Amino acid sequence: MKNNFNLPKNNKKRVVIVGAGFAGLKLARKLRDSVFQVVVLDKQNYHQFQPLFYQVATSGIEPSSISFPVRKIFQKISNLHFRQTELLEVLTDKKIVRTKNGDLEYDHLVIATGVGTNYFGSKNLEEFGLPMKTTSEAINLRNRILGSFEKAILTENQDEHAKLMSVVIVGGGPTGVELSGAIAEMRRYVLPKDYPELDFSQMKIFLYEAGPRLLNGMSDRSGEKALYFLKKLGVEVHLDTRIDDYDGDKIMLSNGTSIFARNLLWTAGVSGRLIKGISKESYTPSKRLIVDSYNQAIGLDGIYALGDIACIMDDDSYPKGHPQVAQVAIQQAQNLGRNLINKRSKRFSYVDKGSLATIGRNMAVADLPGFKFSGMFAWILWLFVHLMAIVGVKNRLLIFANWAQSYLWRDQSLRVLIQPYKNKSKRTSKEQLVNAS
Repeated sequence: MKNNFNLPKNNKKRVVIVGAGFAGLKLARKLRDSVFQVVVLDKQNYHQFQPLFYQVATSGIEPSSISFPVRKIFQKISNLHFRQTELLEVLTDKKIVRTKNGDLEYDHLVIATGVGTNYFGSKNLEEFGLPMKTTSEAINLRNRILGSFEKAILTENQDEHAKLMSVVIVGGGPTGVELSGAIAEMRRYVLPKDYPELDFSQMKIFLYEAGPRLLNGMSDRSGEKALYFLKKLGVEVHLDTRIDDYDGDKIMLSNGTSIFARNLLWTAGVSGRLIKGISKESYTPSKRLIVDSYNQAIGLDGIYALGDIACIMDDDSYPKGHPQVAQVAIQQAQNLGRNLINKRSKRFSYVDKGSLATIGRNMAVADLPGFKFSGMFAWILWLFVHLMAIVGVKNRLLIFANWAQSYLWRDQSLRVLIQPYKNKSKRTSKEQLVNAS
């Protein structure tokens, strides 16, 4: 199925970028004044700021505040084009990408699709666990948490009440730690005002991490400090404990014990997605595309990968690949953009600018080159860095206003249950005829 995607016909070489995340948008912007025709493909028509998904899930900010329309970014730039569609296959021998809306030829193909949730082969965890890798999933998680409290008010069954009031977070990385802290602060300052009928001293928040410490990608000091902050907020942290199974009600743990909860929030791992047309041998066991130091896929002419989906394995400093964080994606996109524009081959070299994680009000940890610190100053730095990284001045102002309201009054006005529309009132033509008569 051929389709020209309504693109201008010219003699420019075409760069097709699959994915409008940090890497995809950075590369597109880098090529904005180049000799290339740049086409960005994505299933959604907006860029998502993933580091703040947890704040959407805990009613801290509006979903629209962390989403920015791609077409607005591309306005008035003649060589940048966006098409909302889904990649189905890559015909590497013909240099064609096959999408749901037809085939598109490319000279250079850049895969920047990011990664999805990894359930480590457990079908039950995939079915009953609550992921948080997209804006939609963050909204669903918010609905689930708030909906559980609405149900808890209505039930007189004590066992069911306890399950609804329990929240289990799996994964002690930045997302799990930040999510645990945000829910703990809601329990302390916000939820008792909304639900005076409920006794929130009975609400249990558990954080399970399979490894020996929290924040494995950061320093030991930061991991220990994060553990201290979470315990201060009343989160029950369990290290060296893996979730073996979950049936939506009962959670089976690796130590042989079990607990009961209706809400299991899964942040424990990520995995890429195999693309039809690209051999399985081109991927790591976690389905990251193996690339060289120039981000070109091994053995695939004209195909590159950036960000979380890419794995550079010939860097001695990162033998298992670079960390799957935004700074890596952005720096890889900058380097590839320069290489394409200048027709050169400069190896990618990652400059680690540090890591930040926030646990709660005035509680954060920071690992910066040369020094590490925690507390209020780290929290202020976290706020500033994330605010400046948001796409769009309007979004920054909205988020700042929400943060200011939350800080001054320890409250947010975003605790609304918005369910997807489902038309359950459809009637058959026969029923309609009967009623009409």
